[in-house]
Amino acid sequence: MTDDPQPQKIPLVFFRTAAGAEPVREWLKGLPEADRRAMGKDLLRAQWRWPVGMPLCRPLGNGLWEVRTGLPTKRIARVLLCLYEGHLVALHGFIKKSRTTSDDDLALAQKRQRELEQ
Repeated sequence: MTDDPQPQKIPLVFFRTAAGAEPVREWLKGLPEADRRAMGKDLLRAQWRWPVGMPLCRPLGNGLWEVRTGLPTKRIARVLLCLYEGHLVALHGFIKKSRTTSDDDLALAQKRQRELEQ
């Protein structure tokens, strides 16, 4: 018998604004059900396998990661997250429109990450 630890699921929480809104949860609710299901499956895989590499997760630097999901609607979605106090925190979600992650999307995730750490 080995002493290998059992895999642990890292809790995933949604970033919450000072006003109590959860922008990523609200964004996910606005997607078609099949897309939500695909995103949920990939977020769950990230929770169970963290730290995960490509093709599911890509490090963006400064503690930010993106969960990469090809959606049934033939679009590509991303959820940007960070690891904070033992939790994965979903900071920002969006439909990818170009090959690179836009500076605006990255800046928003970084701003929310800084708010967490204050």
